[in-house]
Amino acid sequence: MNDMITIPRAEYEALLAAREDLEDIEAYDRARAEGGESIPAAYVERILDGESPVRVFRDLRGLTQGALAERAGVNRVTVAELETGRKQGSVDTLKRIAGALGVAIDDLI
Repeated sequence: MNDMITIPRAEYEALLAAREDLEDIEAYDRARAEGGESIPAAYVERILDGESPVRVFRDLRGLTQGALAERAGVNRVTVAELETGRKQGSVDTLKRIAGALGVAIDDLI
């Protein structure tokens, strides 16, 4: 037989929030242990607000569109179109740009 406990909704929601915070802390600790990069909150917020990850990481690295394009071996117009959302980019293009930015392709999608 299952034991049941009844608690107020506010306490239940507080427990859920605490669990989520703990999961975030554990993910942070794992990333730090694996040598993951720390990204300033302002840049993360830009991505969360819908700005192009390509643009945000390019800015974080201090690159112009032309410099990124050169490093990635793609056309500067391609970088501009990815940043504005006019194009999504092929897997190959995104791999090249991710490599040039030093991030995983998942970070750009």
